[in-house]
Amino acid sequence: MSLEKYKQKRDFKETPEPEPAASSKGASRFVIQEHHASHLHYDFRLEMPEEAGSQTIVLKSWAVPKGIPKEINEKKLAVQVEDHPVDYIGFEGIIPEGSYGAGTVKIWDSGQYELLKRDNKVIEVILNGKKASGRYSLVKTRGYGGRNTWLLIKNAPKTGY
Repeated sequence: MSLEKYKQKRDFKETPEPEPAASSKGASRFVIQEHHASHLHYDFRLEMPEEAGSQTIVLKSWAVPKGIPKEINEKKLAVQVEDHPVDYIGFEGIIPEGSYGAGTVKIWDSGQYELLKRDNKVIEVILNGKKASGRYSLVKTRGYGGRNTWLLIKNAPKTGY
């Protein structure tokens, strides 16, 4: 997914969201934003290359309708959405009515992460946040109604790092 989809969905004269700008630098950061839109959900975002081998850094993004898993082996549906610009990592604010994603966005947690694995079907990370910390996996599913669905899973810590 490129930042073009992000740009197409927004009118930057109306929304306070950052305009799309690709970055070539990444710091392995993550953010979880509490998004009070038509339905409360959490946006889980990882700063990483757009695709394996790419020099373009974006926020790979998933909407998590039922909240971030807190217990070991807990699984939550995560629907992949368009990539967001790296500048979105600090975004908090009100997206106005009539705009895509209208509602209040607040940072629920943020921090650094360590990438353990990334391929087309699994992304595994160790999050170092205040609320979300430990080993998490995103596992691609077969899809639900044509959506790009994944499971976000809180994993037991691995031993012997």
